[in-house]
Amino acid sequence: MNNFLKITIFIIAVFAAVLAYFWPMIKMNFAGSAHYTEQDRREYEFYTPEILRDMPRISQRYDFNFANVTGPAMHVNAVRFYDTRDTRKIDSYLISKDYKKQETCDLEATCWKASDPQETIYVGTLTAEDTVLVQVAYSFYK
Repeated sequence: MNNFLKITIFIIAVFAAVLAYFWPMIKMNFAGSAHYTEQDRREYEFYTPEILRDMPRISQRYDFNFANVTGPAMHVNAVRFYDTRDTRKIDSYLISKDYKKQETCDLEATCWKASDPQETIYVGTLTAEDTVLVQVAYSFYK
């Protein structure tokens, strides 16, 4: 085998290895949505904003979601806590992080805002089940 062919095969092998290593990150970067738990380390680290990572866990059973709504115009990260309707610990946590409860909200939830005008946090309970839903919406229109 001549040197040119060996070098070409080596370059292709290195490229394939790098692509295989980074492929999960590439897929997550272009994903429209994701459903995961805290044990799914790669997804948890990639999708979950710090405000949700540090949020008190108000039940033993919870999971996370990510959605890219209307193209890249809005990202919504959420945590859903099952078997509870009590949001007091979450409210206290948001107050400690300098979030302010808003007078009005565009959903049937409690809206919270801090200094970032693109970020809104929605805290609500689902009426049909004992579930608390916390959504962090980042609107890129503002």
